[in-house]
Amino acid sequence: MLQSKTEIEVRYVETDQMGIVHHSNYVVWCELGRTHLIQKLGFTYTELEETGIVSPVINIDLRYRFPVHYGDAPTLYTWIESYDGVRVVYGYSIVNNKGEQCADGTSSHVCVKKDTFRPISIKKHLPEWHQVYEKNKKKT
Repeated sequence: MLQSKTEIEVRYVETDQMGIVHHSNYVVWCELGRTHLIQKLGFTYTELEETGIVSPVINIDLRYRFPVHYGDAPTLYTWIESYDGVRVVYGYSIVNNKGEQCADGTSSHVCVKKDTFRPISIKKHLPEWHQVYEKNKKKT
């Protein structure tokens, strides 16, 4: 299973009055990790969109376990949790510099035609992506 590793710099604007990262920023971080993973797999969202296909989030599930504070430097790990030829589930783990897991979760995605927003089969329409995702998904 291939995973990407993204170092996060916590910006002051991402925190609340207590100096704790606001929960909404974790979703942004997950997108950053997902983008890095896709690049590590040899693809880009830009190339996907140039073919008239986009990949919306259809579900996101994050568990907040330990607060991240301003000044922390957490690491985000991202991988393909599952893939079935149509739906991709990415996994995430955010760990602080003390090794404590701060958050973990998943996001689910499908690919759709940009003009109609109708779902497509990744296996059929993006065979290169399909092969790489099959090879690099988490083994169960």
